[in-house]
Formats: sequence, structure tokens, C-alpha cells
Amino acid sequence: MIKKTQGFTLIELVMVIVILGILAAVAAPRFIDLSTSATNAAKEGMTGAVKSAFVVAIADLQTFPTVTELADNYVDGEGISAVATGVQVTIDGSTHIAPTFTDAACATATAAVGDTVRCVGSIP
Repeated sequence: MIKKTQGFTLIELVMVIVILGILAAVAAPRFIDLSTSATNAAKEGMTGAVKSAFVVAIADLQTFPTVTELADNYVDGEGISAVATGVQVTIDGSTHIAPTFTDAACATATAAVGDTVRCVGSIP
């Protein structure tokens, strides 16, 4: 009687590794795209938060806030600070700026943290 050994052949193991490699190659770009989408969504969300804080500041102060007042007193979150050109926020370890402007048409950027904000732009 011939004793049959149990297990997988080398060919079968190689085929499984090849199939797993193909699946990983297909799945990896999807995860990379998700991180880009998540960062863009965070930028949009933080833009909305800064714009909402701007409206709340106007209602609270009964006048337009300065860049410092807006960043320090009305925008919630970690890594928030006033810079000359707007409100600096930290998203996933990177700093981004929600631009602020001295006119209602969003044409003239603020140049100092003490400038009065009359318009808030979107984080690029």
C-alpha cells in the first residue's frame, strides 16, 4: 500500500501568492485615493468651520473681527492660529490657511493679524 502525503504542492502555493499579489495591487490605489479624498473633505469641513466662526464673530462683536480675534476666540480646534493672510489650521499634520480678506468681494487679502476681516475664502 502506498502512503499518500498530505499538503500543498509548490505550484499551488505559488499560485496563491500570485493571486494575493494581484488583489493587493488592485486594492492599494483605492486606499491611496481614499486618503486624498479624506484630506479634501477635511479641508472643506474646516473651511466651513472658519466661515461659520466668522458669522458668529460678527453677531457677537457687532462688527467685523480681526484675524486674531477670529482665530483665537471663534474657531475651535487644535492647531488653529492667526497668520497675516488668514487662519492657519492643521489637517493631518500639514498646515493650511483659510484666506481672509479686507473687503466683501474677497479681492484684497489681509496683510497683518490685526487687519479687519470682511470675507473668508476656501482652503485651497
